[in-house]
Amino acid sequence: MTAPLLEALDVGYTYPGPMPTHALEGLSLSVKEGEFLALLGPVGCGKTTLLRMFAGFLRPTRGTVKCAGAPVDGPGWQRGYVLQEESIFPWMTVRENLEFGLLAKGKDPQARKVGSDEMLGLIGLSAFESAWPKELSAGMSKMVEVARVLATDPSVLLLDEPFGALDAQTRARMQDALARLWEQKRKTVVFVTHDAEEALYLADRIVVLSVRPGRVKAQFAVDLARPRTVETRFSAPFLALKRQVWEATSLHPSAEK
Repeated sequence: MTAPLLEALDVGYTYPGPMPTHALEGLSLSVKEGEFLALLGPVGCGKTTLLRMFAGFLRPTRGTVKCAGAPVDGPGWQRGYVLQEESIFPWMTVRENLEFGLLAKGKDPQARKVGSDEMLGLIGLSAFESAWPKELSAGMSKMVEVARVLATDPSVLLLDEPFGALDAQTRARMQDALARLWEQKRKTVVFVTHDAEEALYLADRIVVLSVRPGRVKAQFAVDLARPRTVETRFSAPFLALKRQVWEATSLHPSAEK
């Protein structure tokens, strides 16, 4: 059996302060190489905390987080992180943003051009290579952020509600764009979202966390054919699974039994 690429082993995390916040407790989770996993759960259940531990920005209060079998003890190129907030550099063009990580890795100009050319093609923004971020739509900016991380060729892509601030139609288009990117690159993805339908549309597996302190409450395999389309969203299997996920994420007391 293949070893998981990412692991959280009996992980807990407490934010210090006058009134400490217990964000996670006794959480164990593994992610296979090439898997697209979505994390769902109520606000404050520790989804972002777990993602930040996978990224190496936080160290667990207890337990262990591993990547490729080794403890995660800090940020690294192996794990790319995309924030919910806009984070592309406004003083750089689209191409310069895409080349930033490659420059930081010491790649020469030709290698940076080859890498940014590939990303521009994958996200369909070749015509915008010289555009400034202020000239892009919110959806285009978000795909530049995702592509900037992908350009550095990480093993794992960690996405913290990347489309949360977008309107519904733009969000659906960005979901399709991300799904195409994933199908071409097959990176391991951990995707945090509050939207059950978004999780179902994108993921191979959904993990639902409990109310704080977060633990694994439920898991669902998403056995829906790819590529997924608008017809997928209205299919009987999709809607049946959406109901199951909705019930698992419900905060009604009966859902916690």
